[in-house]
Amino acid sequence: MKRNTIPSGKFALFCTAVTGALLMFSHSAHALTVFDIGDARDFGSVKFCGSDRLTYVNHLASMALGTTGKYNGQSYSRLNNAFGSLPQAVSAGHVDGTGNRINLGSGGLYTYLFANYSGPNSRSEVWYVGHLSGNIRIPAMVGAYALSGWTLFGPSVPGVPDGGTTAMLLGTAFGALGIARRVLKI
Repeated sequence: MKRNTIPSGKFALFCTAVTGALLMFSHSAHALTVFDIGDARDFGSVKFCGSDRLTYVNHLASMALGTTGKYNGQSYSRLNNAFGSLPQAVSAGHVDGTGNRINLGSGGLYTYLFANYSGPNSRSEVWYVGHLSGNIRIPAMVGAYALSGWTLFGPSVPGVPDGGTTAMLLGTAFGALGIARRVLKI
């Protein structure tokens, strides 16, 4: 009985090609996006005294651009930064943290970032993070106020499909298997 063996040179070439293809699609090198008070992603602020962060974010989202007001015992200030139609934030799937470096993941998972800065007459800042991905950094101090924690909130609408990346990777894998079958004659 004749055994088919794969020549080691062809196998090494095949492994190199597959590894190169996989590295080409990796997203391991994300730039760090820096957020600041009043920047283009800043949504508004709340004079924070309670713990109902979801209500604070949703009230800010419902306010007209460039307005201030009081609601539920809190003082709100909505900046003039427009982000189009804004979904309501939901508590399902929210993420809490304390450091000033935050990983947003692959994008589209979160819509709002609520950061609380503690001190006398503490305040909170809300940024719009919809459609962003990767690592961000928020201020560790705002004046005399130190960052005491943050919460990421997702949108109330179902997630958006990934735009074909999965299909492209699956097609590439099948193509590589087809080429390997021809080259290696298996």
